[in-house]
Order: sequence, then C-alpha cells, then structure tokens
Amino acid sequence: MTEDLCPEIKQHRKLTHPIHPLIQNRWSSRAMSGETISDDELNSLFEAARWAPSSYNAQPWRFLYAKRETPIFEQFLNLLVDANIMWASKAAVLGVTIARKNFERNNKPSVTHAYDTGASWQNICLEGTYRNLIVHGMEGFDYEKAKTVLEIPDDYAILAMFAIGKRGSKESLPPALQERDIPSPRKEIEEFVMEGKFRK
Repeated sequence: MTEDLCPEIKQHRKLTHPIHPLIQNRWSSRAMSGETISDDELNSLFEAARWAPSSYNAQPWRFLYAKRETPIFEQFLNLLVDANIMWASKAAVLGVTIARKNFERNNKPSVTHAYDTGASWQNICLEGTYRNLIVHGMEGFDYEKAKTVLEIPDDYAILAMFAIGKRGSKESLPPALQERDIPSPRKEIEEFVMEGKFRK
C-alpha cells in the first residue's frame, strides 16, 4: 500500500504495524497555497465530523469558521499568535472548535465532551487527507479573545483553532518553518499502551 502514500510520508514515517494509508498520510503541514475551497468541499469535511461517535449521541461539537474571501477572516486570523499568523494567513478557512459542556437533554455535565469533539475533529482531518487538503489544528491563539470576539457562551469549552487549505509549496514558508514542515515521528506503542494497570 506504499503506492498510496504521499512522498513526505514515504520519506519520514515508517510503520511498526500495518494501518490504512489514509491514517498514515494524515499530517499537519503549514504550506498552503492561498486558494479558496468550495462550499461543497468544506461541507464534506463537516459531514465527516457529523458522523463521529459521542456519549448518548449528544454530538457536543460546534465549529465556528471564516472563509478567506470574507471580511470576518481577519478577525479569526487576529486570534492567532504571530508564529501561526505567519503561515495561516494563506489558509482557505480558519476556524475554532468548541464543545458543549453539558448535555442538551438534561443539562447535566458531559464528562466526555472534549473526547467526543476530538473524535469529530479526527474525522475532519481524515476526510481532508482523503481530499488532499491540509487540515491543521492549533492551540496557539488567544482563548479569551476568541470567547469575546466570537461571542461564545460560558457553557461551551473552547478547545482549539484550525486551518484548512489547499497544498502549497514548502518553499513559500519562512526558512525556519520549512525545516519543521515535515511529518513528525510518533512514540512507540509500548510507550502509551498498557495491558492492565498503569505504569510509567
């Protein structure tokens, strides 16, 4: 299945156990072209998010977004730290992922609201990978400013921002980012999977 892998993945990621190429191919590049993406493409990513599992099927995830060609895009861009603005300005879409902290059905706390929303985010990443789009999540932004600017209610947790775009040239990035813009390695399974009790 190596023929299904993009060149960067072939060079930098070696599996210990076989998995689907779609999962192996997913990585968070920063090199975006600045091109727009269609509503149909974007909605397919959100459709993928829609089908993620969640406790009691509560679907706590919410995605706030701005497309590059709209006036509100600058508001989203200005939530980011400078290091992220430097490359995310060429994204087709910027967004904020939030999660409802309580169940809608009874307003009791949903312990897994972030866990469930992470599952929906992963679906977006995989659908984006399938469509040869870059989908990049970020914690480098002003959470309090996002809450105020985007009028996010107190009963929603602000989890992360994201950038979505078409692939661009790595050479379009500043030199320091070019060096970092490669698929990252991963810990070995034995470092995070434990049969039985916890161990360090």
